[in-house]
Amino acid sequence: MRSPQQKSARAFGIGELSRRTGVAVPNIRYYEEIGLLPEAPRGAGGQRYYDRDDLKRLTLVRQSREMGFSIEQTRALLHLSQASNRKCNDARDLALKQRDAVRRRIDEFRALEAALSRQITECEASCLDGPAPACCLFADSPISS
Repeated sequence: MRSPQQKSARAFGIGELSRRTGVAVPNIRYYEEIGLLPEAPRGAGGQRYYDRDDLKRLTLVRQSREMGFSIEQTRALLHLSQASNRKCNDARDLALKQRDAVRRRIDEFRALEAALSRQITECEASCLDGPAPACCLFADSPISS
């Protein structure tokens, strides 16, 4: 763990880090706990101190998580961001996998939307304004038995 003296003169507290990155304080603590952020040094009063490196790292974590990367994928991206012996292709490959996963989820949501639309259309055509227990949305449902 770095001491407050090892941090740059531009050290700031967890609240300021939260404001600058848009990451909630509890999430910052969690990211420290799981090692996405190094444990912050503490001052005499126990306050955590962060610097620009922490700001950059947490910004990358936030961006990765917003793009749907898992914790482990985010960890891999963080490692790549500091590995001068690795190629950009490695980061791109992670992004390609994530994009493909997003596309699969979009397809799943489109199928779900279509199924819901069919059920709504059937309901409107066959049983709208009838008694709720007789609604076609409950047909073949365990709750309608």
